[in-house]
Amino acid sequence: MTERRTRKRRTMFERDTELTAVDEALDQLTDPGPDAGGALLAFSGPAGLGKTTLLAEVRRRAHTKGCTVLAARGGEQEQSQPFHVARQLIQPQLAGTSDAELREALGSWYSIVGPALGLCAAEQGAPPDPQGLRDGLDWVLTHLVVQRAPVALVLDDAHWADPESLSWLAAFAPRAEHLPLLLVVAYRPDELPAHAEAFRTLPGRAGHRPLSLAPLTAEAVSGLVREAVGAHADEAFCREAWAVTTGNPFEAVELTAKVRDKGLAPVEASAPLLRDLAAAQRGSGLVARLHSLGPSTVRFAWACAVLGTDIPRELAARVAGLGTEEAVDATGRLRDARILSAAAEEADESGLEFVHPLIATAIYRAIPDALRVALHGKAAAAVVDAGLGPSAAARHLLETHPENDPWVVRTLREAAGENLRAGAPEAARRQLARALREPPDFDERAAVLYELGCASLLTEPANTVNHLRAALAEPFEDPALRQGIVIRLAQVLSHSDRLAEASECLAREIPYTQDLRGRLRLQSEQFMWDAFNAAEPDSPARSRRLAKLADRLSGRDLTERYVIGLRAWDACLRGEPVDVVLHHAGRVLETEFSWAYADRGFEVPVLVAMVHMYADRPERAEELFEAGTAEFERQGWRGAHLSFAYSLRAYIRYRRGRLAEAEELARAGLRLAERVGRRTPVHWYAIAILVTTLLARGRAEEAWELSREHEYGEPFPAAVVFPDSQTVYAELLLARGQAKAAAAELEAVDRRLTPRGIQNPSWCPWRLHLARAVAAEDPARARELAGEAVRRARAFGAASGIGQALRVAAEVAAPRDRAVLLEEAVEVLSASPAAYELALALAALGEERGDAELLRRAVLAARACGADGLVATGTAALLALDGALPRDPVPGAAL
Repeated sequence: MTERRTRKRRTMFERDTELTAVDEALDQLTDPGPDAGGALLAFSGPAGLGKTTLLAEVRRRAHTKGCTVLAARGGEQEQSQPFHVARQLIQPQLAGTSDAELREALGSWYSIVGPALGLCAAEQGAPPDPQGLRDGLDWVLTHLVVQRAPVALVLDDAHWADPESLSWLAAFAPRAEHLPLLLVVAYRPDELPAHAEAFRTLPGRAGHRPLSLAPLTAEAVSGLVREAVGAHADEAFCREAWAVTTGNPFEAVELTAKVRDKGLAPVEASAPLLRDLAAAQRGSGLVARLHSLGPSTVRFAWACAVLGTDIPRELAARVAGLGTEEAVDATGRLRDARILSAAAEEADESGLEFVHPLIATAIYRAIPDALRVALHGKAAAAVVDAGLGPSAAARHLLETHPENDPWVVRTLREAAGENLRAGAPEAARRQLARALREPPDFDERAAVLYELGCASLLTEPANTVNHLRAALAEPFEDPALRQGIVIRLAQVLSHSDRLAEASECLAREIPYTQDLRGRLRLQSEQFMWDAFNAAEPDSPARSRRLAKLADRLSGRDLTERYVIGLRAWDACLRGEPVDVVLHHAGRVLETEFSWAYADRGFEVPVLVAMVHMYADRPERAEELFEAGTAEFERQGWRGAHLSFAYSLRAYIRYRRGRLAEAEELARAGLRLAERVGRRTPVHWYAIAILVTTLLARGRAEEAWELSREHEYGEPFPAAVVFPDSQTVYAELLLARGQAKAAAAELEAVDRRLTPRGIQNPSWCPWRLHLARAVAAEDPARARELAGEAVRRARAFGAASGIGQALRVAAEVAAPRDRAVLLEEAVEVLSASPAAYELALALAALGEERGDAELLRRAVLAARACGADGLVATGTAALLALDGALPRDPVPGAAL
C-alpha cells in the first residue's frame, strides 16, 4: 500500500491515550519473555479526526520496534472489488516469488487462495466455497505472522474495505491475541457495514472497546497553529482557527497550510479571514479552488477521483484525455494545491493519492452526473487496455448506464467468471445482474441468467430459482445449456427442501430431450432427488424403474455409474440382500469415482460409501470418506460439504463402537454446520448423529439439552436424513422415559417409510424402538414388531443389524425366550464390526443369566467403546452379583 506522504512529521496533539495504548500493545507484542502476545486495537471517529495520521504513527512505531508491517486501506471507489484489502496486505509479502516457490509456500491452499489474492489464475472446475476461502486466508495470514513475527497489521478506512476482505478480517480478529500479531483498524462508526460489526464489539487490549477519537480542544488547535506558522500567533487568531474548524485535525492542518501559503499574519486582525479559508478546504469551496487550477487539471483530478487510490498517472491521463506532459503538469498543480499528495517524480513508481479521503469524496461527488458515468466507462476501457483485466474494469462498469453494448456484457461476464472461480460469488452476482440490465443480445440472455443463478446459489437460493426459471423461458437452441439450467434448478430446489418441485422440473424436461445421454443424465438426477424425498408419492414404482434401468447399464461413463450407485442405495434402503447391494456398489467403484466433479453433486458418492457401512464394511466406507474429505479440502469446500463428511464419518465410527471418536467428529461437523445455518439439511445430519452418539455414551440429558438448543424436532425435514431425524428424536424421548410420546413419533415414521418400501432395520430401526416403546402396554405387539425386524434384518444379511434386532427382540420377549435370542445376538455380533451393539448384547445376556464373567466382558467392551453409561450399569449389575470388577485388558488381548 502507498502511504500518504507529508512534508514532515507533525506533533500529534491530544492523542496520548491512544498512543499509550499503541505503545503498551507493541511492548507486549515484542516482549521476549513469556508474557508476549498479540492484541486488537480499534480506533473510531468521524472523517478528519486523525485516524490516518494515528495509523501512520502506529506503522512508524511498529517499524522502530522491529515488526513486520502489513498495511492496507479501504477505498470508497474500490468497495466492489473483491479481496482488494486482502491483496494489499498479503501480496507485498510474496512479491518476487516464483510460481514454484508460491506452490511450495502455500501448499494445498495454493489453488484456493491464490486466485483471490491475485497470485495465480483460477483453475477450471468448481470454485471454493466462501468458508473454505476464509479458512485458506486464515492459514496464509497465520503462516505469515508466525514466519515474520512480530507482525503489525494496520487497516485504515475499514468502513470502505470490500465485503469479502472485511468479513474475513472481522472473523479473524479474535485470533490476534493468540498470535504474535497486533491488529489495528480505524473506521468511521456511522459507515461501518453490518458484516464488520465484530470490530465494534470485540474487546481490544485489556478488554477495552474501540477507542473513539475526539475533536481537538482549543488549546490543541492553538499548539498546532503555532507549530505551523510560528509561536507568535496570538490567542484570538488561534481561537478563531479552532472555532472555524470545530477542532477537526484535518481541517486545522489544512487551514494552517493555507495561512502559511498566503503569508497571512497570525494576528487578531486576520482572524475574520479564517472562515473563508476554511471553507475553501471542503465542499463547494474545495471545488471552486480546484476549478481555479484550469480545465485540464480539473479533468485530471476527476479522473483520479474515479480511479480511487494508488492511481497510475498514465491511466489517469488516458481517462482525462491528457498527454503525458499535461498529466505531469496537472499532478504538480494538484500537489501544490494540497489535493494530491504524490510528487510528480514519484508517481510512476507508487501511484497518486489524494491528501485525504474527504478531498477525494468531495471531488468525486462534484463531477456532473453524466460526466461521472462517462468517466467510469472510459476508466473501464482504459484498465482493460492497460492489461489489468476484466475484474478491474467491472467496478467501473457497475457505475455506468445500460447502453446495449456487447463489450460491456462480455467484460462483466468474464469478470464474474473470474470472481466466481476465485470464491467471490456475491461480486459475481452483482456483475451479472448489471450485465442483464445492459441488456445482453437476445441469444445470450439465457446464458447470463444461468450464470447469475450459479453465482447466487449460495447466498440467494430463492432468487436463483427465479433466475433459472427465467432462463428456461428464453428461446435458445443450445441443448447443453438447457440441460445445465435444468440440473442446476433441480439442485437449488432440492437444497431448499423442495424436492418434489425438483423432481417435477426434471420430469418435464426429460421427454423433450433428444440426446440419449443427456436424457439419461436428467433421469439420474431425478432418481437421486426422488431418493432423498421423504414424501415421494410412488417410491416402489420408482425403485422398479431404477432397477430395470441400472441392471442393463454397463457403467461405461459417469452418468451410468451414478445410476448404478443410486440402485445400490435403493437396494440398501429396501433391504435387498447385502450381496446385491455390494455388487452394485462395486460396479460403481471399478474405476475412479470422484466426490468433486465440477458439474455433479457429491450425494451419490456419499451414498455409495454409506452402503458399505450398512453392509458391515465400515473400513471400506471410511476409506471412501477419507478420500472424499481430502477432495473437499483440496477444493476449498469447507462449509456444507465438509460438515457432511465429518458428521457421516462420525456415524461410521458410532456404528463401529468408537464412540469418543464419533463424538469428536460429530462436534466438528456441527461446528461447520452452524456456519451454513440452522435447520438446513447439513444441520439436521449433524444434530441427529451427535444426539445418537451422546445417547450411546449414556448422556441422555446432554443430548436433550442439545436438541432443545438447536430446535431439533417438529417439523422434520422433507429430505431423507440418515439416521432418520424423527426416529432419533423418538429414541431421545425413550431415553427420557417418555414412551407414549416416542411411540407416537415412531408410528409417524411407519406411515412415512412403509409406503415407500423402506424396510431395512439396519438403515432405520424404527420397529425396534417402537417395540420398546409399546412393550409395557402391548407386549404382544412389541414382540410382533421385533420379530418382523429380525426377519427383515436376516433378509438383508448384515450381522450388525441382525444382532441388534435379536437383542431388542429379547428385551421384549417372554422370559423363557430371552436367553436364546441373546445368545444368538452375541454370537452374530461377535462376527460383526458393531462393538457397541456387542457390548449391549453381552450386558443383557450377563444380566439374564446372572453371569459375572459375561458382565465383566460387557464392561470391558463398553469401556473400550467409550459407552460410559453402559459401563456404569454393567458395573452396578456386576457388583450386585458380588463379581470382581474387571481390570483394563492387556493391549491386543481379546475380550
